[in-house]
Amino acid sequence: MTDKWEKIKFWPELHLERLSDAGVARITLNRPEKKNSLNGEIFQAFFESLEIVRADRELKILITKGAGGTYSSGFFLPFLRGVSHEGLADWDQPRTMDRLAEELRFFPRVTIAQIEGYCLGGALALMNSHDIVFAANDAQIGMPEVMRGSFGQFATCTLVHAQIPIKKATYMQLVGENISGAEAERIGLASLAMPAAELEAKTNAVARELSLRHLAVLEHAKIAVQMGRDLSLTDAMKLDHLVGQRLAKAVDATADVDSYLKSQKGGPNLAYKRPDA
Repeated sequence: MTDKWEKIKFWPELHLERLSDAGVARITLNRPEKKNSLNGEIFQAFFESLEIVRADRELKILITKGAGGTYSSGFFLPFLRGVSHEGLADWDQPRTMDRLAEELRFFPRVTIAQIEGYCLGGALALMNSHDIVFAANDAQIGMPEVMRGSFGQFATCTLVHAQIPIKKATYMQLVGENISGAEAERIGLASLAMPAAELEAKTNAVARELSLRHLAVLEHAKIAVQMGRDLSLTDAMKLDHLVGQRLAKAVDATADVDSYLKSQKGGPNLAYKRPDA
């Protein structure tokens, strides 16, 4: 099956599309001549895209990728320099990257980052804010900030919070040596790594399968993970109980048990779809 993408809204430096036959949206960073480096226009279009997806409950999954074979080389340095030289802002007001990372983390859709080529610095923070990360084996993921005089603001906190071994996180931060997509999978920074030629088809296939699920189930699964990760096990169990009670108001998990069991005979059938999904 050939995946067909339909335009929702295009900005000069970012495109928002939907998969024609599934509840999947996709954001493509569109500055290939600048390795999709992040500037103010991309951030503004990204925020607008999230609100468009939020308003359409048929869209259950959001993929992000970069045009031209690269996810993103990180902040566009002239943009970063301009932001850095602005006046002192109120400390309780999140800056653009903080806000985007936080919005992605709690965005009520499942998010998938499709990583190929370079994913550096601020783009690493963006990647780490997604629920699922698929990477090409030869993708180059890293933090070059220390070499230019920064400790890696935004990227460092998301890297540590990803709960990879602290010695790996510190090495990436201090040395500035990129790791491959295959290594990112090995240490748990990526969900899966694969040959670059297979990346888009795999990403689309998983997104399509996930879009068969009930939106309320996906939303509550994400709540349990993103809120539970900051809690002790005891408190996370309590959270699970509360999330389960909330989900039960929207979905009866036992209502279609007979057809579910029938569909799973012979092994897992990921194409199963609840009648109310």
